[in-house]
Amino acid sequence: MEKKDYLQDAEDALAELRSTLARAGVTLPSLRLDLVSYASGNGSRVLVELGRCSVETARLMTAVLTEATDR
Repeated sequence: MEKKDYLQDAEDALAELRSTLARAGVTLPSLRLDLVSYASGNGSRVLVELGRCSVETARLMTAVLTEATDR
């Protein structure tokens, strides 16, 4: 896979994650691609930075994940 394909894949994964979290009622304000890994020469190891969130958001994420894994 070429570097631009890795970068597009990372951007797509980020958009999918943001959309899925939104459908579950979760917003991570600092959700983004890690700029250092994004700008690296290789491109195959782009990281998604989940960032910081409030205690309320952390509890909401825990509830959503618990519900999903208890099925």
